Amino acid sequence: MSEIVTTQPEEIERPTGPVAAAALSTGIGAVVLGFLTTLNEASTAVHDFLEFDEDVGPLSGKTIIAVAAYIVSWAVLYGVWRRRSPALRPLLVLAALLVALGILGTFPTFFQAFVSE
Repeated sequence: MSEIVTTQPEEIERPTGPVAAAALSTGIGAVVLGFLTTLNEASTAVHDFLEFDEDVGPLSGKTIIAVAAYIVSWAVLYGVWRRRSPALRPLLVLAALLVALGILGTFPTFFQAFVSE
């Protein structure tokens, strides 16, 4: 009589680097947006610089630069971590902190405290 052999498929350990890169890049993009929003209120020169489109105003510059910061940071971090598995917990905590700071920077109550006279 022949035996039936059941084998479990092997679990493939995938690197967590791409996930870490995406999460941290999100935080970087958010904090850049918050920083530029606050800086826009603090300086008329920055306000004028960020006005890429006259109809949209400085929002056009803030969002374009924040998205560029996200894409560049993601590309660099992905390139560094694509085959590695950095510890996710500290990176996710850092990403959450950066997102929180970015959100804080976009609240009118916060950035209006820096309005240039």
